[in-house]
Parts: sequence; structure tokens; C-alpha cells
Amino acid sequence: MSHSRLLWTLAIVMTLASAYWQRISGPTYPLRGHAEVAGETVKYRLTRTHGGSGDQPVRIVVADPAVQGEVAWRRFPTDEPWQRITMRRDGAALVAALPHQPPAGKLEYQVRLWKGETAATFPPRAAVTRFKGDVSAAILAPHVLAMFLAMLYSTRAGLAALVRADASRYVWWTCVLLCVGGFVLGPVIQWQAFGDWWTGVPFGWDLTDNKTLLAGLAWAWVLVASRGRRPARGAILAAALVTLVIFAIPHSTWGSEIKWDAPR
Repeated sequence: MSHSRLLWTLAIVMTLASAYWQRISGPTYPLRGHAEVAGETVKYRLTRTHGGSGDQPVRIVVADPAVQGEVAWRRFPTDEPWQRITMRRDGAALVAALPHQPPAGKLEYQVRLWKGETAATFPPRAAVTRFKGDVSAAILAPHVLAMFLAMLYSTRAGLAALVRADASRYVWWTCVLLCVGGFVLGPVIQWQAFGDWWTGVPFGWDLTDNKTLLAGLAWAWVLVASRGRRPARGAILAAALVTLVIFAIPHSTWGSEIKWDAPR
């Protein structure tokens, strides 16, 4: 394998690992587990984000028709009393729907199943779901692609700098893709989902926006440091490390959230 192919392979593996971790560790990734009800193991998958105008479905596969269920929910974060929705049977599953909330509104919820005197409540700690507006796939798909490629080229630039190879073309691709994905398409998605163009510094503490801002500043410094065709290997390596670390932070952490008790 050639030197360049080896570096590309390493960059791809590192980027895929970072993107995978970011996805599965985020607060909007479905919550999975299992519970025991009257001798039957019930597997559950509870969604923690919902887009569009409808209610959020809750569906638990339970083969035994004698098992009944309900969903307890309340707005999050509040100390409001729990409200309960009786689940109805739909073939081999029990189903219910959490009431629609405005964009950035959150609910916490738990499911309780029972058969006779035997009952199970799950998850042990209530799942928190966030509602959002309908995001266009025509905007979301290129945003995700641009951000993934920006991470890839960033990592490749860092590896090139590490082995003292020319990283200039990777730097420019990183900056262009980060600009398009993070600072053009990103705000459009934020507007469609939550009604705000930007909720990071200086307007808020949305971690997704702030991660993008930090990465943008890191690579802007690389452009400054490399003017006049200087190699700027230290700046490139530092920016690549910053980008790799911050984009490994779970997606949607500290995201947009309605403070229900605050005046609006």
C-alpha cells in the first residue's frame, strides 16, 4: 500500500469512528433496552426526537395479548404532575402517541406494562424527547455529507502535517466544506427545526453551533498561518486535533430547549 493510500485509509477509519461515536452517544439517539413482564422479555426502542407536525408515536412489541400498558409523560424540564395515556393494541404491539410540542419543546416519558399483578416500568430513568420542525431532506443530506467530508479532509490534513507532507489542498477542501456545511446549510437546518438561525455564541450555548464555530476559527487561523505558502504544520495539526475532538462530542448536546417555566 502506498504512503498516500495508507494515510487516506487511516483518515477514513478515524473519521468513521468519530462520526459513529457522535451518533450513538447523542441525546437524540433511540434508547434501547429490555424488560421482563410476566415471564416475557420485552425489547423496547424509545425515540428521543420527533420532527414534523404530528404526535410522537410510542410502539412496544408485546406478543401476549393479555399484557396492557400506559405511557406516563410530562414536559421537561418541569416538576409538573405526570399525565398518562392508555396504550391500545395494534396487532403484536401496544401503541400510544405523545402530544405534539412546539419546536425545541421536550417531554420526558416512561412506559408501564402489566399483566395481572406483574408489572414493569421502563426505562429506569425517563426518556427525554425533543420536538422539532420538519427539516427538508434536500438541505439535510448535503449538510451531513459536507460535514462528514470536512471531518475527513481535516483529518487527512492533520496526518499530512504530521508526516511533514504537503497539506495545502486538504486545508482548502476542509475550509470550503466546513463553510458550506456548517455556516451555510447548518443555519438553514437550525431555522427549519427550531426557528433560529444561530443559537451558539454570542446568542446562546448550543453546543452543536459552538463546535462548528470553534472548528471554523481553528481553520481560519490555519489560513492566516499558512499565507505566503508557509507550511504551518503546527497550526494544521492543532486544527485537525481540535476538529476531531469537538466533532466526537455527542451531537445535539446542549441543544435548543424551551424553558417552560421561563416567560416567553
